[in-house]
Amino acid sequence: MTYLTFTVPPMPHYITSGLSYIPQGGHHPSRSNIQVFDLLITTAGCLYIGEENARYEVRPGQAIILRPDRYHYSTQPCEELTWTYWLHFHASGSWVHDDPRMEPLLLEEPPIAEREIEAFVVAPFSLRIPQYTTLLHPEKMYDLLEQLGQLQPHAHVSAVRMSEQLVFQEVLRQLALSSDSETPSAARACAEKAASYLRQHYREAFSAKQLGDELNFHPVYIARCMHKEYGCSPVAYLLRIRIEQAKLLLMQTSLPVAHIAQEVGFEQAAYFTASFTKLEGLSPRSYRQQFSRDKRFRQPFRSGSNR
Repeated sequence: MTYLTFTVPPMPHYITSGLSYIPQGGHHPSRSNIQVFDLLITTAGCLYIGEENARYEVRPGQAIILRPDRYHYSTQPCEELTWTYWLHFHASGSWVHDDPRMEPLLLEEPPIAEREIEAFVVAPFSLRIPQYTTLLHPEKMYDLLEQLGQLQPHAHVSAVRMSEQLVFQEVLRQLALSSDSETPSAARACAEKAASYLRQHYREAFSAKQLGDELNFHPVYIARCMHKEYGCSPVAYLLRIRIEQAKLLLMQTSLPVAHIAQEVGFEQAAYFTASFTKLEGLSPRSYRQQFSRDKRFRQPFRSGSNR
């Protein structure tokens, strides 16, 4: 199964939708580079459609997402009256066409981009949707698309546009559910186990060998899987966790910087300061000063808190 993986934020954006039919002997129109994603969900009959070299038969309860940059065409006439919901949406963020059967590549660590100093960084995540799937709850999906149809005549009202986007997010969730019901790929499962272990043990000294022993995978394979799922190595992932935890302590407590370094897993305060400065663009002490105007009483820090 192939997937469309969107980096969020921003969320994919709903444009418009509708319900149409193709008579017996009719065809889906052929189009190229329509610049929007085209979600098609069949409720009756069968839709025969192709995208480049791939061919699909979309039967009742099944869905397909056609890419905005590909050529789409009918592969054969409909053998019976075919009803299909269609929905156009746009992704202003990055996305990839992902095939889990491909071996994950070991990528170079991406350079750190300059950005404004923020109290809390909005960490991106992946929205992974199968391109062609059988819906887990087709009737629920039909109901959502009916809701969008009812909202369509009033789409000029801002509040209605907001409602459309909320319904559309549920449409995406329903599509993702059909993927989650399947067994995740070995690479994805490995990456998620590694990330979970690092989050639980970020205060401890890191060892690639120990991580491999805990997960029962070779460290090089773990690194490849984490690059594919999270875009970074285990060491870089751990560093990000430690720095985010340190930012919370810098804002919420008056603990010395050296103490905070130890609390989040750094053995040397100098290395903590250097790592923090490289990722955040300023030192831990300067970062704390960004939030020091409010002199009200701070809650005492309790070691081991998950706040």
